[in-house]
Amino acid sequence: MTSQSIPPLPPQQTLPTMYDLPSENPEEPGLQDDFHFLQPLLLFLTFLPVNWNPELVYSAADLNLYYDVRHPLRYKRPDWFGVVGVPKLYAGTDLRLSYVTWQEGVNPFVVVELLSPGTEAEDLGETNSEVGQPPTKWEVYEQILRVPYYVVFSRYTNEFRGFHLVGGHYEPMTITEERLLMPELGLSLRLWQGSFRNIERRWLRWCTLDGELIPIPEEEVVAARQEVEQAKQETEQAKRRAEQLAERLRQLGVNPDELDLR
Repeated sequence: MTSQSIPPLPPQQTLPTMYDLPSENPEEPGLQDDFHFLQPLLLFLTFLPVNWNPELVYSAADLNLYYDVRHPLRYKRPDWFGVVGVPKLYAGTDLRLSYVTWQEGVNPFVVVELLSPGTEAEDLGETNSEVGQPPTKWEVYEQILRVPYYVVFSRYTNEFRGFHLVGGHYEPMTITEERLLMPELGLSLRLWQGSFRNIERRWLRWCTLDGELIPIPEEEVVAARQEVEQAKQETEQAKRRAEQLAERLRQLGVNPDELDLR
């Protein structure tokens, strides 16, 4: 009597899942995942400062930001940052490979970092750089680039915090009516519960100072279709009213086709 071999379990049951495996390289924490792609994309699509010429507004995600002319190889890679006062293309002609502050002549106006376990302490300014080592993100944004607005957002707690550069250091911002106001841009940041790229969750999103959402292209298309449909309905209603009025005139012995409406 021969024993039957036991078939191996499928890898889905034996190998680590995405929840078991690290999503970050220990030597380079903060690498991309789905959220780190989609959330910056939504910020990119809705960053439309009303006080600036759209041709002089630039934003980027996960792009090297070179910040120190004395150490030109040092860089940070913000999850998302926005700049006003520079053209969309480098020197007006080419897509950027990176953002080099000493060539651009303009530093970012706002930076957003998405908190993750591997980078949270540095993103919140709770760590200091070691002697002889590059400065932390917080130190770069606050002390070197002097970025006016710095925002952090956690996908795990759905909480966001803002910091405003005051007197050379960051001060916590007050959340006004669930928004972080940035009057220089004519914009504010708020949490929005909705579907983006068919994913329903809470997202960080740009809106006007009054809280009106800056629409993304898909929403503009839907709004335009609704306006066209509404216009069609109003036209049909006006046509029916005209026909009803004409019938009433005929009942009164008046031929509406012979009326002089001049």
